[in-house]
Amino acid sequence: MSQGEKLFAAMALNPKADWRIGDVETVCRHFDITCKPPSGGGSHYTLSHPTAVEILTIPARRPIKPVYIRQLVTYIKRVMGPANDG
Repeated sequence: MSQGEKLFAAMALNPKADWRIGDVETVCRHFDITCKPPSGGGSHYTLSHPTAVEILTIPARRPIKPVYIRQLVTYIKRVMGPANDG
């Protein structure tokens, strides 16, 4: 199991942990999700995937609130399909 998979599983089990934007970037890299840093004075990272219509934004502030981690987990499950529902 790779670092990205381990982090994803941990995020799914405990979205309230002290997650950092580096953790989000690692998970996104593993699942081939584009994770763009804020630009032009913004404060949110933009996440996208070629198979997804929607774009997810996550604030770069630490700790990242559990609601954003839950959204990320749901987004990844939707992008990856039923194989990652476990």
